Amino acid sequence: MTILITGCSSGIGYFCAKELHKEGHKVLATCREKKDVERLKSEGLEAYVLDLNSSQSIKDGFEWAKSRDGGKIDVLFNNGAYGQPGAIEDLSRDVLREQFETNVFGWVELTNLVIPIMRKSGFGRLVFNSSVLGFVSMKYRGAYNSSKYAIEGICDTLRLELKGSGIDVVLIEPGPIKSRFRDNALKKFLQNIKWEESAHIEAYKNTLKRLESKSKTPFELNEDAVYDALLKSISAKNPKARYRVTTPTKLFWFFKRVLPTKVLDNILGRVD
Repeated sequence: MTILITGCSSGIGYFCAKELHKEGHKVLATCREKKDVERLKSEGLEAYVLDLNSSQSIKDGFEWAKSRDGGKIDVLFNNGAYGQPGAIEDLSRDVLREQFETNVFGWVELTNLVIPIMRKSGFGRLVFNSSVLGFVSMKYRGAYNSSKYAIEGICDTLRLELKGSGIDVVLIEPGPIKSRFRDNALKKFLQNIKWEESAHIEAYKNTLKRLESKSKTPFELNEDAVYDALLKSISAKNPKARYRVTTPTKLFWFFKRVLPTKVLDNILGRVD
């Protein structure tokens, strides 16, 4: 299969690109930074710059991908994303827009370029790396929560609209996974949130401790957990609409279905 992946500089994207390449798939790995692209090339991967915040970069990355295997793209793994911490009342319009540019708008724009190729071949897998925070919300993660909720809604709609086309739409919903996610979130927090001036200053002190911590998050799994779900989603004859990864995701999916909202709020409210 020819598999286009975004966000391959580290973490889930990097691991999946390497493992799929080992399995013999034609992997087209993309990253936002040229230095990361060069590193991937030195490791034997086909790679190209694709910045999800730029329409021109998305178009250029798509044209590059289309040229690599006779115009064929069997799988698109929308993975490149980041989390912007901060209370809703401390998020400026520009900061919230930037979160959606990367996590939502860029994914949709790239997906819409790929769909006609898949329609023509009568086969395709559109795989979106969502999150447990795509169906439950946690404090001080409002920008990220809402971006993942949006992706869930887009995928549920796409699945209905593409029925009968041969294109399957799949959501992977991980909980805590080992990655540079906290490091990147810390940078965005310090860059965009005036935390010392906020009404949430005491809570933000805990946010800083969490983001600066190098200790393992409870129930955290390695990247291979997401890779296993991705592999199932692209190899199954009839893939599931959702693959839930890690214990918290499975628990909260159950809680969301059976618990009253106030009870679930009490549980989620205890998470810093």
